[in-house]
Amino acid sequence: MAVSLSHVSYSSTFTSSASKTRVSGPSLSPHSIKVPTFSSLTVKPLNSSFTPHGAHAITIAPHATSTPSSIPSDTSTTTFHGLCYVVGDNIDTDQIIPAEYLTLVPSNPDEYEKLGSYALIGLPSSYATRFIEPNETKTKYSIVIGGANFGCGSSREHAPVALGAAGAKAVVAESYARIFFRNSVATGEVYPLESEVRICEECRTGDVVTIELGESRLINHTTGKEYKLKPIGDAGPVIEAGGIFAYARKTGMIPSQSK
Repeated sequence: MAVSLSHVSYSSTFTSSASKTRVSGPSLSPHSIKVPTFSSLTVKPLNSSFTPHGAHAITIAPHATSTPSSIPSDTSTTTFHGLCYVVGDNIDTDQIIPAEYLTLVPSNPDEYEKLGSYALIGLPSSYATRFIEPNETKTKYSIVIGGANFGCGSSREHAPVALGAAGAKAVVAESYARIFFRNSVATGEVYPLESEVRICEECRTGDVVTIELGESRLINHTTGKEYKLKPIGDAGPVIEAGGIFAYARKTGMIPSQSK
């Protein structure tokens, strides 16, 4: 009997404890849940006369100066005629214009002319004929003919500027240091033309030559020989315009300078 009462007492305690933990709440039924309702949406067609807010309206129009007529003409009729000055391979920028003259400012007309008077002054004494004669500021050689790797060395823009200031119009070389080629185009001072053969071994300083850009050829009137040149390509109009900034202004890429 004692065992039976103990069992009943334990069961009663468990049931009471469990009943305390039961969470009671309102009973839910499908009929007690309210679903919100929405009014129907009416979409009106866009009126053709609709205009956006003025602050967001964007008008796109082509630049007035970007028409084909404003782009510089090609160089098909450009020619250079005169005496040539012949140098060898690896003519570096120290030979073209030594570092001691880099204090001259090309944008100053007087210093620009003075810079030209020192062009190729760094050539060794083995060059008996000088590019610019003593007491002169301009050269009588309008075309420079070189070998491989012309313009190697430093990245100074003074190198092509000095040649141009001296009166040179073009350089014809077997190959160029890339920075000299780029600086020649960027400044518009000289045309850096590449030959397909080593013209420097077949021409002599003082020969009379003609360069025809349209035909991409060099004619040596002294020897009677003609040489094929590599086309100058898209760099031609940039040089013809006077350099990259002059070309950008002429084509409307950047505003023209106010007068």
